[in-house]
Amino acid sequence: MPISPAARPETEPRPVLRSRPERASAPPAAPLLAVSGGQLVAAPRSVPTSARTQPSRSSSNPYLRLLATPGARAFTAGNLIARLPMGMLSVSAVIMIAGSRGSYALAGAVTATGLAATAVVAPFTARLVDRFGQARVAVPATALAVLGSLALVLCVHHDAPAWTLFAAYAATATTPNTGGMSRARWAHLHRGDPVALHTANSFEQAADELCFMLGPVLAATLCGALFPEAGTLVGAALLMTGVLIFAAQRATEPPVTPRTKTVASPLRTPGMPALLAVFLATGAVFGALEVVSIAHAGGAILALQAAGSCAAGLLYGSLRPARSVRLRLLLCLAAMTALMSLPLLAAAASAALPVLALCLLLAGAATAPTMVTGMTLVQRATRPEQLNEGMTLAVTALLGGVAAGAAAGGWLVEHAGTAPGYAAPMAAAALALVVAAAGGGYGRGRRA
Repeated sequence: MPISPAARPETEPRPVLRSRPERASAPPAAPLLAVSGGQLVAAPRSVPTSARTQPSRSSSNPYLRLLATPGARAFTAGNLIARLPMGMLSVSAVIMIAGSRGSYALAGAVTATGLAATAVVAPFTARLVDRFGQARVAVPATALAVLGSLALVLCVHHDAPAWTLFAAYAATATTPNTGGMSRARWAHLHRGDPVALHTANSFEQAADELCFMLGPVLAATLCGALFPEAGTLVGAALLMTGVLIFAAQRATEPPVTPRTKTVASPLRTPGMPALLAVFLATGAVFGALEVVSIAHAGGAILALQAAGSCAAGLLYGSLRPARSVRLRLLLCLAAMTALMSLPLLAAAASAALPVLALCLLLAGAATAPTMVTGMTLVQRATRPEQLNEGMTLAVTALLGGVAAGAAAGGWLVEHAGTAPGYAAPMAAAALALVVAAAGGGYGRGRRA
Protein backbone atom coordinates (compact mmCIF):
# COMPACT_ATOMS: atom_id res chain seq x y z
CA MET A 1 0.00 0.00 0.00
CA PRO A 2 1.56 3.40 -1.00
CA ILE A 3 2.68 5.64 1.86
CA SER A 4 0.84 8.95 2.19
CA PRO A 5 3.03 12.05 1.58
CA ALA A 6 1.78 13.62 4.81
CA ALA A 7 2.89 10.64 6.85
CA ARG A 8 6.35 10.35 5.20
CA PRO A 9 9.29 11.69 7.27
CA GLU A 10 11.12 14.62 5.71
CA THR A 11 14.45 12.85 6.14
CA GLU A 12 13.35 9.81 4.12
CA PRO A 13 15.73 9.32 1.19
CA ARG A 14 14.37 9.53 -2.37
CA PRO A 15 15.17 5.93 -3.36
CA VAL A 16 12.63 4.78 -0.79
CA LEU A 17 10.07 7.10 -2.34
CA ARG A 18 10.41 5.25 -5.66
CA SER A 19 10.22 1.82 -4.02
CA ARG A 20 6.56 0.92 -4.37
CA PRO A 21 5.20 -2.55 -3.62
CA GLU A 22 2.95 -2.57 -6.66
CA ARG A 23 5.97 -2.08 -8.91
CA ALA A 24 7.62 -5.31 -7.81
CA SER A 25 9.46 -7.06 -10.56
CA ALA A 26 7.46 -9.64 -12.50
CA PRO A 27 8.29 -13.30 -11.92
CA PRO A 28 10.27 -15.04 -14.61
CA ALA A 29 8.23 -16.54 -17.39
CA ALA A 30 7.40 -20.23 -17.02
CA PRO A 31 9.06 -22.57 -19.52
CA LEU A 32 6.93 -23.62 -22.45
CA LEU A 33 8.42 -27.12 -22.67
CA ALA A 34 9.53 -29.70 -20.16
CA VAL A 35 10.95 -33.22 -20.25
CA SER A 36 8.62 -35.95 -18.97
CA GLY A 37 9.24 -39.68 -19.35
CA GLY A 38 11.99 -39.03 -21.87
CA GLN A 39 9.68 -36.94 -24.07
CA LEU A 40 9.40 -33.22 -24.73
CA VAL A 41 5.94 -32.16 -23.58
CA ALA A 42 4.13 -28.92 -22.86
CA ALA A 43 4.97 -27.71 -19.38
CA PRO A 44 1.97 -27.09 -17.09
CA ARG A 45 1.41 -23.43 -16.57
CA SER A 46 1.02 -22.10 -13.06
CA VAL A 47 -2.03 -20.01 -12.26
CA PRO A 48 -1.17 -16.32 -11.79
CA THR A 49 -1.50 -14.96 -8.28
CA SER A 50 -4.19 -12.55 -9.39
CA ALA A 51 -6.23 -15.40 -10.83
CA ARG A 52 -6.01 -17.27 -7.55
CA THR A 53 -7.13 -14.32 -5.47
CA GLN A 54 -10.00 -13.24 -7.69
CA PRO A 55 -13.05 -15.50 -7.37
CA SER A 56 -14.41 -16.77 -10.65
CA ARG A 57 -17.78 -18.12 -11.45
CA SER A 58 -16.36 -21.41 -12.74
CA SER A 59 -14.25 -22.03 -9.63
CA SER A 60 -17.37 -22.85 -7.61
CA ASN A 61 -18.12 -25.84 -9.87
CA PRO A 62 -16.00 -28.85 -8.86
CA TYR A 63 -16.34 -30.45 -12.30
CA LEU A 64 -15.07 -27.37 -14.10
CA ARG A 65 -12.14 -27.26 -11.70
CA LEU A 66 -11.55 -30.95 -12.39
CA LEU A 67 -11.52 -30.53 -16.16
CA ALA A 68 -9.26 -27.48 -15.82
CA THR A 69 -6.44 -29.85 -14.84
CA PRO A 70 -3.80 -29.63 -17.61
CA GLY A 71 -4.42 -32.40 -20.14
CA ALA A 72 -7.65 -33.60 -18.52
CA ARG A 73 -10.02 -32.53 -21.26
CA ALA A 74 -8.02 -34.25 -23.98
CA PHE A 75 -7.81 -37.67 -22.32
CA THR A 76 -11.43 -37.39 -21.10
CA ALA A 77 -12.67 -36.74 -24.65
CA GLY A 78 -10.80 -39.75 -25.99
CA ASN A 79 -11.97 -41.94 -23.13
CA LEU A 80 -15.63 -41.00 -23.63
CA ILE A 81 -15.40 -41.84 -27.33
CA ALA A 82 -13.82 -45.20 -26.47
CA ARG A 83 -16.30 -45.92 -23.70
CA LEU A 84 -19.50 -45.33 -25.70
CA PRO A 85 -19.11 -48.62 -27.65
CA MET A 86 -19.21 -50.55 -24.36
CA GLY A 87 -22.96 -50.09 -24.39
CA MET A 88 -23.19 -50.65 -28.15
CA LEU A 89 -21.28 -53.77 -29.09
CA SER A 90 -23.25 -56.42 -27.19
CA VAL A 91 -26.63 -55.00 -28.30
CA SER A 92 -25.37 -54.71 -31.88
CA ALA A 93 -24.14 -58.31 -31.81
CA VAL A 94 -27.51 -59.57 -30.58
CA ILE A 95 -29.42 -57.64 -33.26
CA MET A 96 -27.00 -58.70 -35.99
CA ILE A 97 -26.87 -62.42 -35.09
CA ALA A 98 -30.57 -62.76 -34.30
CA GLY A 99 -31.51 -61.03 -37.56
CA SER A 100 -29.20 -63.22 -39.62
CA ARG A 101 -29.66 -66.60 -37.93
CA GLY A 102 -33.18 -66.11 -36.54
CA SER A 103 -32.15 -67.25 -33.06
CA TYR A 104 -32.01 -65.07 -29.97
CA ALA A 105 -30.72 -68.09 -28.08
CA LEU A 106 -27.63 -68.23 -30.30
CA ALA A 107 -27.16 -64.48 -30.04
CA GLY A 108 -27.40 -64.60 -26.26
CA ALA A 109 -24.99 -67.52 -26.03
CA VAL A 110 -22.41 -65.71 -28.18
CA THR A 111 -22.53 -62.54 -26.08
CA ALA A 112 -22.44 -64.58 -22.86
CA THR A 113 -19.29 -66.31 -24.13
CA GLY A 114 -17.73 -62.93 -24.78
CA LEU A 115 -18.60 -61.81 -21.25
CA ALA A 116 -17.02 -64.93 -19.77
CA ALA A 117 -13.89 -64.46 -21.89
CA THR A 118 -13.66 -60.84 -20.74
CA ALA A 119 -13.85 -61.91 -17.11
CA VAL A 120 -10.80 -64.14 -17.68
CA VAL A 121 -8.71 -61.93 -19.98
CA ALA A 122 -9.39 -58.42 -18.62
CA PRO A 123 -7.35 -58.75 -15.39
CA PHE A 124 -4.32 -59.96 -17.37
CA THR A 125 -4.68 -57.05 -19.80
CA ALA A 126 -4.86 -54.64 -16.86
CA ARG A 127 -1.76 -56.24 -15.32
CA LEU A 128 0.14 -55.59 -18.55
CA VAL A 129 -1.10 -51.98 -18.53
CA ASP A 130 0.28 -51.52 -15.01
CA ARG A 131 3.60 -53.10 -15.93
CA PHE A 132 4.30 -51.56 -19.33
CA GLY A 133 2.11 -48.44 -19.49
CA GLN A 134 -1.30 -47.52 -20.85
CA ALA A 135 -0.29 -46.48 -24.36
CA ARG A 136 2.00 -49.45 -25.02
CA VAL A 137 -0.67 -52.02 -24.08
CA ALA A 138 -4.06 -50.38 -24.73
CA VAL A 139 -3.51 -49.68 -28.43
CA PRO A 140 -2.53 -53.22 -29.54
CA ALA A 141 -5.10 -54.78 -27.19
CA THR A 142 -7.81 -52.60 -28.72
CA ALA A 143 -6.64 -53.45 -32.22
CA LEU A 144 -7.07 -57.16 -31.44
CA ALA A 145 -10.56 -56.53 -30.06
CA VAL A 146 -11.53 -54.50 -33.14
CA LEU A 147 -10.29 -57.30 -35.38
CA GLY A 148 -12.53 -59.66 -33.41
CA SER A 149 -15.54 -57.42 -34.06
CA LEU A 150 -14.72 -57.22 -37.77
CA ALA A 151 -14.32 -61.00 -37.90
CA LEU A 152 -17.75 -61.38 -36.30
CA VAL A 153 -19.28 -59.15 -38.98
CA LEU A 154 -17.65 -61.20 -41.74
CA CYS A 155 -18.74 -64.49 -40.19
CA VAL A 156 -22.34 -63.32 -39.91
CA HIS A 157 -22.37 -61.77 -43.37
CA HIS A 158 -20.96 -64.86 -45.08
CA ASP A 159 -23.08 -67.33 -43.05
CA ALA A 160 -20.07 -69.03 -41.45
CA PRO A 161 -20.56 -71.93 -39.00
CA ALA A 162 -21.90 -71.03 -35.57
CA TRP A 163 -18.67 -71.87 -33.76
CA THR A 164 -16.89 -69.08 -35.65
CA LEU A 165 -19.24 -66.55 -34.08
CA PHE A 166 -18.18 -67.69 -30.60
CA ALA A 167 -14.48 -67.54 -31.52
CA ALA A 168 -14.72 -64.11 -33.13
CA TYR A 169 -16.67 -62.53 -30.28
CA ALA A 170 -14.38 -64.07 -27.67
CA ALA A 171 -11.48 -62.20 -29.32
CA THR A 172 -13.08 -58.91 -28.24
CA ALA A 173 -12.19 -59.81 -24.63
CA THR A 174 -8.85 -58.02 -25.07
CA THR A 175 -10.67 -54.66 -24.96
CA PRO A 176 -8.89 -52.66 -22.22
CA ASN A 177 -10.79 -51.23 -19.29
CA THR A 178 -10.84 -47.63 -20.51
CA GLY A 179 -12.81 -46.46 -17.50
CA GLY A 180 -10.22 -47.95 -15.17
CA MET A 181 -7.37 -46.31 -17.09
CA SER A 182 -9.10 -42.95 -16.86
CA ARG A 183 -9.60 -43.35 -13.11
CA ALA A 184 -5.93 -44.28 -12.80
CA ARG A 185 -4.99 -41.01 -14.48
CA TRP A 186 -7.16 -39.02 -12.07
CA ALA A 187 -5.60 -40.89 -9.15
CA HIS A 188 -2.14 -39.97 -10.45
CA LEU A 189 -3.00 -36.32 -11.14
CA HIS A 190 -4.78 -35.78 -7.80
CA ARG A 191 -2.82 -38.03 -5.50
CA GLY A 192 -3.00 -36.63 -1.98
CA ASP A 193 -6.24 -34.75 -2.71
CA PRO A 194 -9.16 -36.98 -1.66
CA VAL A 195 -11.78 -34.30 -2.41
CA ALA A 196 -10.68 -33.90 -6.03
CA LEU A 197 -10.40 -37.67 -6.42
CA HIS A 198 -13.93 -38.08 -5.06
CA THR A 199 -15.19 -35.63 -7.71
CA ALA A 200 -13.22 -37.46 -10.41
CA ASN A 201 -14.62 -40.86 -9.44
CA SER A 202 -18.15 -39.41 -9.44
CA PHE A 203 -17.58 -37.92 -12.87
CA GLU A 204 -16.33 -41.24 -14.23
CA GLN A 205 -19.30 -43.14 -12.80
CA ALA A 206 -21.73 -40.62 -14.32
CA ALA A 207 -19.92 -41.07 -17.64
CA ASP A 208 -20.36 -44.85 -17.32
CA GLU A 209 -24.09 -44.45 -16.75
CA LEU A 210 -24.42 -42.01 -19.66
CA CYS A 211 -22.57 -44.31 -22.08
CA PHE A 212 -24.55 -47.38 -21.07
CA MET A 213 -27.73 -45.34 -21.43
CA LEU A 214 -26.94 -43.91 -24.88
CA GLY A 215 -24.99 -46.85 -26.30
CA PRO A 216 -27.88 -49.32 -26.74
CA VAL A 217 -30.10 -46.58 -28.21
CA LEU A 218 -27.42 -45.62 -30.73
CA ALA A 219 -26.77 -49.28 -31.60
CA ALA A 220 -30.45 -50.06 -32.17
CA THR A 221 -30.89 -46.92 -34.27
CA LEU A 222 -27.91 -47.70 -36.50
CA CYS A 223 -28.87 -51.34 -36.99
CA GLY A 224 -32.48 -50.43 -37.77
CA ALA A 225 -31.95 -47.38 -39.93
CA LEU A 226 -28.93 -48.60 -41.93
CA PHE A 227 -28.13 -52.34 -41.91
CA PRO A 228 -27.71 -54.98 -39.17
CA GLU A 229 -23.91 -54.78 -39.15
CA ALA A 230 -23.83 -50.97 -38.81
CA GLY A 231 -23.89 -50.93 -35.02
CA THR A 232 -20.88 -53.24 -34.71
CA LEU A 233 -18.87 -51.39 -37.37
CA VAL A 234 -19.51 -47.96 -35.89
CA GLY A 235 -18.83 -49.24 -32.39
CA ALA A 236 -15.50 -50.76 -33.44
CA ALA A 237 -14.48 -47.53 -35.20
CA LEU A 238 -15.36 -45.41 -32.16
CA LEU A 239 -13.47 -47.76 -29.85
CA MET A 240 -10.27 -47.65 -31.90
CA THR A 241 -10.46 -43.89 -32.44
CA GLY A 242 -11.12 -43.14 -28.78
CA VAL A 243 -8.28 -45.33 -27.52
CA LEU A 244 -5.84 -43.74 -29.99
CA ILE A 245 -6.80 -40.25 -28.81
CA PHE A 246 -6.62 -41.34 -25.17
CA ALA A 247 -3.26 -43.07 -25.53
CA ALA A 248 -1.77 -40.06 -27.35
CA GLN A 249 -2.08 -37.96 -24.18
CA ARG A 250 1.23 -39.12 -22.74
CA ALA A 251 1.70 -36.15 -20.38
CA THR A 252 -1.11 -37.35 -18.09
CA GLU A 253 -0.30 -41.06 -18.29
CA PRO A 254 0.70 -42.53 -14.91
CA PRO A 255 4.36 -43.47 -14.88
CA VAL A 256 5.28 -47.13 -14.77
CA THR A 257 6.73 -48.11 -11.41
CA PRO A 258 9.76 -50.42 -11.77
CA ARG A 259 9.28 -53.69 -9.94
CA THR A 260 12.32 -54.98 -8.09
CA LYS A 261 10.54 -58.08 -6.86
CA THR A 262 7.49 -60.15 -7.57
CA VAL A 263 4.34 -58.39 -6.38
CA ALA A 264 1.40 -60.40 -5.11
CA SER A 265 -1.94 -60.12 -6.86
CA PRO A 266 -4.39 -57.50 -5.54
CA LEU A 267 -6.62 -60.44 -4.68
CA ARG A 268 -4.29 -61.12 -1.74
CA THR A 269 -4.60 -57.60 -0.37
CA PRO A 270 -6.42 -57.62 3.00
CA GLY A 271 -10.03 -56.64 2.53
CA MET A 272 -9.97 -56.91 -1.28
CA PRO A 273 -11.93 -60.21 -1.48
CA ALA A 274 -14.70 -58.67 0.63
CA LEU A 275 -14.80 -55.63 -1.65
CA LEU A 276 -15.02 -57.83 -4.74
CA ALA A 277 -17.88 -59.74 -3.10
CA VAL A 278 -19.67 -56.40 -2.62
CA PHE A 279 -19.17 -55.61 -6.31
CA LEU A 280 -20.42 -59.09 -7.23
CA ALA A 281 -23.64 -58.58 -5.25
CA THR A 282 -24.05 -55.04 -6.60
CA GLY A 283 -23.73 -56.35 -10.15
CA ALA A 284 -26.50 -58.84 -9.36
CA VAL A 285 -28.70 -55.84 -8.53
CA PHE A 286 -28.15 -54.41 -12.00
CA GLY A 287 -28.57 -57.71 -13.84
CA ALA A 288 -31.76 -58.71 -12.05
CA LEU A 289 -33.30 -55.24 -12.36
CA GLU A 290 -32.63 -55.19 -16.10
CA VAL A 291 -34.22 -58.56 -16.83
CA VAL A 292 -37.24 -58.06 -14.57
CA SER A 293 -37.94 -54.54 -15.86
CA ILE A 294 -37.76 -55.68 -19.50
CA ALA A 295 -40.15 -58.54 -18.76
CA HIS A 296 -42.52 -56.30 -16.80
CA ALA A 297 -42.64 -53.08 -18.81
CA GLY A 298 -40.17 -53.19 -21.72
CA GLY A 299 -36.60 -52.03 -22.11
CA ALA A 300 -37.23 -48.31 -22.62
CA ILE A 301 -38.06 -47.83 -18.95
CA LEU A 302 -34.55 -48.92 -17.95
CA ALA A 303 -33.16 -45.63 -19.25
CA LEU A 304 -34.80 -43.92 -16.29
CA GLN A 305 -32.82 -46.00 -13.83
CA ALA A 306 -29.59 -45.04 -15.59
CA ALA A 307 -30.69 -41.39 -15.73
CA GLY A 308 -31.35 -41.37 -11.98
CA SER A 309 -27.96 -42.93 -11.34
CA CYS A 310 -26.18 -40.43 -13.60
CA ALA A 311 -27.81 -37.42 -11.92
CA ALA A 312 -27.15 -38.79 -8.44
CA GLY A 313 -23.53 -39.48 -9.31
CA LEU A 314 -22.95 -35.89 -10.44
CA LEU A 315 -24.65 -34.52 -7.33
CA TYR A 316 -22.67 -36.86 -5.09
CA GLY A 317 -19.42 -35.72 -6.65
CA SER A 318 -20.21 -32.06 -5.99
CA LEU A 319 -20.57 -32.69 -2.24
CA ARG A 320 -17.70 -32.84 0.21
CA PRO A 321 -17.38 -36.53 1.17
CA ALA A 322 -17.52 -37.78 4.73
CA ARG A 323 -14.17 -38.74 6.25
CA SER A 324 -14.92 -42.46 6.65
CA VAL A 325 -15.18 -44.10 3.23
CA ARG A 326 -16.32 -47.42 4.72
CA LEU A 327 -19.20 -45.69 6.53
CA ARG A 328 -20.16 -43.99 3.28
CA LEU A 329 -20.28 -47.37 1.54
CA LEU A 330 -22.54 -48.81 4.23
CA LEU A 331 -24.88 -45.82 4.02
CA CYS A 332 -25.01 -46.00 0.22
CA LEU A 333 -25.78 -49.73 0.28
CA ALA A 334 -28.48 -49.20 2.91
CA ALA A 335 -30.04 -46.49 0.73
CA MET A 336 -29.85 -48.73 -2.33
CA THR A 337 -31.56 -51.58 -0.46
CA ALA A 338 -34.35 -49.27 0.66
CA LEU A 339 -34.83 -47.66 -2.76
CA MET A 340 -34.83 -51.03 -4.55
CA SER A 341 -37.96 -51.88 -2.59
CA LEU A 342 -39.89 -49.14 -4.43
CA PRO A 343 -40.18 -50.99 -7.79
CA LEU A 344 -41.22 -54.13 -5.91
CA LEU A 345 -43.97 -52.27 -4.06
CA ALA A 346 -45.15 -50.50 -7.23
CA ALA A 347 -45.26 -53.73 -9.24
CA ALA A 348 -46.99 -55.64 -6.43
CA ALA A 349 -49.64 -52.93 -6.23
CA SER A 350 -50.14 -53.06 -10.01
CA ALA A 351 -49.30 -49.36 -10.18
CA ALA A 352 -49.49 -47.48 -13.47
CA LEU A 353 -46.44 -47.32 -15.69
CA PRO A 354 -45.57 -43.69 -14.79
CA VAL A 355 -45.48 -44.68 -11.11
CA LEU A 356 -43.14 -47.59 -11.83
CA ALA A 357 -40.99 -45.30 -13.96
CA LEU A 358 -40.68 -42.86 -11.07
CA CYS A 359 -39.76 -45.71 -8.73
CA LEU A 360 -37.01 -46.87 -11.10
CA LEU A 361 -35.72 -43.30 -11.36
CA LEU A 362 -35.48 -43.12 -7.57
CA ALA A 363 -34.01 -46.62 -7.33
CA GLY A 364 -31.17 -45.56 -9.59
CA ALA A 365 -30.29 -42.66 -7.30
CA ALA A 366 -28.22 -44.85 -4.97
CA THR A 367 -26.34 -46.93 -7.53
CA ALA A 368 -23.79 -44.35 -8.71
CA PRO A 369 -22.85 -43.16 -5.19
CA THR A 370 -22.40 -46.82 -4.21
CA MET A 371 -20.13 -47.49 -7.18
CA VAL A 372 -18.13 -44.30 -6.60
CA THR A 373 -17.52 -45.16 -2.96
CA GLY A 374 -16.67 -48.77 -3.77
CA MET A 375 -14.13 -47.69 -6.40
CA THR A 376 -12.58 -45.28 -3.90
CA LEU A 377 -12.06 -48.17 -1.50
CA VAL A 378 -10.57 -50.30 -4.28
CA GLN A 379 -8.12 -47.51 -5.11
CA ARG A 380 -7.06 -47.25 -1.47
CA ALA A 381 -6.73 -51.01 -1.03
CA THR A 382 -4.60 -51.46 -4.16
CA ARG A 383 -0.90 -50.69 -4.55
CA PRO A 384 -0.29 -47.73 -6.92
CA GLU A 385 1.62 -49.91 -9.40
CA GLN A 386 -1.36 -52.31 -9.58
CA LEU A 387 -4.18 -49.78 -9.79
CA ASN A 388 -5.47 -50.80 -13.24
CA GLU A 389 -5.50 -54.46 -12.26
CA GLY A 390 -7.34 -53.75 -9.00
CA MET A 391 -10.06 -51.70 -10.67
CA THR A 392 -10.41 -54.22 -13.50
CA LEU A 393 -10.93 -56.98 -10.93
CA ALA A 394 -13.75 -54.87 -9.47
CA VAL A 395 -15.32 -54.45 -12.91
CA THR A 396 -14.93 -58.18 -13.57
CA ALA A 397 -16.72 -58.97 -10.31
CA LEU A 398 -19.43 -56.51 -11.29
CA LEU A 399 -19.92 -58.20 -14.67
CA GLY A 400 -20.06 -61.61 -13.02
CA GLY A 401 -22.75 -60.28 -10.71
CA VAL A 402 -24.69 -58.89 -13.67
CA ALA A 403 -24.72 -62.34 -15.28
CA ALA A 404 -25.76 -64.06 -12.04
CA GLY A 405 -28.43 -61.46 -11.31
CA ALA A 406 -29.84 -61.72 -14.82
CA ALA A 407 -30.11 -65.49 -14.46
CA ALA A 408 -31.75 -65.23 -11.03
CA GLY A 409 -34.14 -62.52 -12.17
CA GLY A 410 -35.11 -64.49 -15.25
CA TRP A 411 -35.76 -67.63 -13.20
CA LEU A 412 -37.89 -65.72 -10.72
CA VAL A 413 -39.92 -64.05 -13.48
CA GLU A 414 -40.57 -67.38 -15.17
CA HIS A 415 -41.61 -69.22 -11.99
CA ALA A 416 -43.21 -66.47 -9.90
CA GLY A 417 -44.12 -63.63 -12.24
CA THR A 418 -42.75 -60.20 -13.04
CA ALA A 419 -43.99 -58.40 -9.92
CA PRO A 420 -42.30 -60.80 -7.46
CA GLY A 421 -39.26 -60.70 -9.72
CA TYR A 422 -38.41 -57.27 -8.32
CA ALA A 423 -37.54 -59.01 -5.07
CA ALA A 424 -34.33 -60.23 -6.73
CA PRO A 425 -32.57 -56.83 -7.03
CA MET A 426 -33.69 -55.85 -3.54
CA ALA A 427 -32.34 -59.11 -2.09
CA ALA A 428 -29.04 -58.64 -3.95
CA ALA A 429 -28.69 -55.10 -2.54
CA ALA A 430 -29.36 -56.42 0.98
CA LEU A 431 -26.72 -59.12 0.43
CA ALA A 432 -24.20 -56.47 -0.64
CA LEU A 433 -24.97 -54.51 2.53
CA VAL A 434 -24.43 -57.58 4.73
CA VAL A 435 -21.14 -58.44 3.01
CA ALA A 436 -19.91 -54.86 3.36
CA ALA A 437 -20.84 -54.72 7.03
CA ALA A 438 -18.96 -57.96 7.70
CA GLY A 439 -16.01 -57.11 5.46
CA GLY A 440 -13.85 -55.36 8.04
CA GLY A 441 -11.72 -52.31 7.36
CA TYR A 442 -10.83 -53.05 3.72
CA GLY A 443 -7.09 -52.77 4.14
CA ARG A 444 -5.94 -49.26 3.38
CA GLY A 445 -9.53 -48.06 3.49
CA ARG A 446 -9.17 -47.90 7.28
CA ARG A 447 -7.20 -44.70 6.92
CA ALA A 448 -10.16 -42.87 5.39
